[in-house]
Amino acid sequence: MTQIDSSKPVLVTGANGYVASWLVEELLKNGITVHAAVRNPDNKKKVGHLIDLGDKHPGEIKFFKTDLLTENSYAEAMQGCELVYHTASPFITDVKDPQRDLVDPAVKGTSNVLLTANNTPSVKRVVVTSSVVATYTDASDLANTPKGMIDEEVWNTTASLDYQPYSLSKTLAEKKAWEIADAQSQWDLVTINPAFVMGPAQNAVATTSESMAVLKQMGDGTFKMGAPKMGVGVIDVRDLAVAHYKAGFTPEAKGRYITSAHNTNFLEMGLTLQDKFGANYPLPKKALPKWLLMIVGPFTNKLLTRRFIKNNVNIEWKADNSKIVNDLGMTFRPLKETMEDSFQVLVDNKIV
Repeated sequence: MTQIDSSKPVLVTGANGYVASWLVEELLKNGITVHAAVRNPDNKKKVGHLIDLGDKHPGEIKFFKTDLLTENSYAEAMQGCELVYHTASPFITDVKDPQRDLVDPAVKGTSNVLLTANNTPSVKRVVVTSSVVATYTDASDLANTPKGMIDEEVWNTTASLDYQPYSLSKTLAEKKAWEIADAQSQWDLVTINPAFVMGPAQNAVATTSESMAVLKQMGDGTFKMGAPKMGVGVIDVRDLAVAHYKAGFTPEAKGRYITSAHNTNFLEMGLTLQDKFGANYPLPKKALPKWLLMIVGPFTNKLLTRRFIKNNVNIEWKADNSKIVNDLGMTFRPLKETMEDSFQVLVDNKIV
């Protein structure tokens, strides 16, 4: 049972990120002072939307220059905070050197923030943004889980530097977080493990999230011949921000939380956009056959290897989200609302 004093500042790492921006708004709406840790507080293109949020809501925002890989760079930002949200971690899949570009920033960054928490006497709780990919690599892995679906007890054992290194980075980073948490008794750790995050970006023109890339492909004709029935879970970024907020301020919150609203696939996601946008954009209307994807996939996207297609396309994805619903009282938006609101942002910003 950890009681957080909402009159104290709250640290958010990677505060200008896709997920973190909505979390910052949630905190500011509730009158909380946010210590926003970012790489460059002077880059208005990256942080201007956060300044606007600070002007709009009762809470206050203060910026701190930090770097995931620089030791002690979070010390000043963490001063006086009882609650720390560590959301900063790269979500990119097209990398030259997976160890350098994904694993190191995720693991070393997590260590850096949590070891700083050890040296900051005010800290009582750390909430780390992990991912459902810390529980599985491929949808086919679900067949080997005790329930036939992922839950908080399951860990990813199949990702590697050569195959799905992003999943490996999130798994190793979360394991490092639990290792550091278990070695001390000053603060408790809660992890949020979101599925594929969709929903409107606060700062669409500067958002580098993979989610935006997939959405763009749905509207630019990439999936015109059909979308792969690739099983995924989806969570709305706005619901995810609420989940983070509740994980921080619910005294009983503990352990890991699978945060996924819908068991779905790329085709079903694309079909939700037909009513509103189908007349003007080449959206997917049918499933792309798996055999065809096996042939063309590797040429269209180097991540669509035959191994990946075999293990993820036409395989149902399922997660048990009962823990976060029961413990934190979470409710979720309909998939159609999430997808339409996401796509509208791309239209408004002329990204599609």
